[in-house]
Amino acid sequence: MAQYILKRFLSMLVTLWLIVTVTFFLMHSIPGSPFDRDGKEASAAVVQNMMSFYHLDKPLGVQYLLYLKSLLTFDLGPSISHYPTSVNTMIDRGFPVSFQLGAAAILLAIAAGTALGTVAALKQNGIIDYIAMVLAVIGIAVPSFVIAPLLIKYVAVKWGLLPVASWGTWKHVVLPAFALSVGPIATIARLTRANLIEVLTQDYMETARSKGLSPARMIVKHALRNAVLPVVTLLGALLANVLTGSFVIEKIFAIPGMGKYFVDGINNRDYAVIMGTTVFYSALLIFMMFIVDIVYGFIDPRIKLHRKGA
Repeated sequence: MAQYILKRFLSMLVTLWLIVTVTFFLMHSIPGSPFDRDGKEASAAVVQNMMSFYHLDKPLGVQYLLYLKSLLTFDLGPSISHYPTSVNTMIDRGFPVSFQLGAAAILLAIAAGTALGTVAALKQNGIIDYIAMVLAVIGIAVPSFVIAPLLIKYVAVKWGLLPVASWGTWKHVVLPAFALSVGPIATIARLTRANLIEVLTQDYMETARSKGLSPARMIVKHALRNAVLPVVTLLGALLANVLTGSFVIEKIFAIPGMGKYFVDGINNRDYAVIMGTTVFYSALLIFMMFIVDIVYGFIDPRIKLHRKGA
């Protein structure tokens, strides 16, 4: 297991380096200047001083090496559009908010998606099954940035049930978390339903029935444990979808998370913010996928045995 973890750690570093490299050179290939504001660039002397301060007057290869050197000390550099605030400070301020929103959305997606998929599988080809799958298709087809304004218009403004924007209490989490979780709920529901239907037809389930186990115990202890394995595998991708999707949702709901800094950084061509947020989220997602892989081994003992014998 130690050898496996070491290999996965090294592959994580290589993957992160590739992401940093590709993002760095793609970002610098975008036309325009980070010192251009509303179509008006500052004077030549000011621009030259700023270029020198941010090392943008150096060859691109030198800039790249300097950035890699700063990453080794976990220094993401100062923001261009929010100077003297550093990107590290922005992450310290914004990430806890984004994490709360993302965690709420993922937990809601897992709970609701698994429950919906389980009910649909147990009521296969019934009215509940058809309703659940129609809702799942709608959830997959309609993006979160379409659902969010509808929630604001009806739930927040028209009915006045929940606050429309900002952040502070659990009430502020409900609408954006639901908007973020609709797609993952639908995906998990469909996957859980399909796998649970297959598991219920396996021989060991027939054996469990013959032993007189209650339906609830059969489902919870035997069927769901095997049915959720593909869902666990998908959690890494779903987490990426939720975290990146939260940028737009945070902007819509005026949430002071990482989305605000990332969107503003793109609009202002703030190289430090774009690179910093990309590197930070890439490292987080790669690490979470590694954790999911480890958890997968605990859920399915066959995987653990295979790794020990490898």
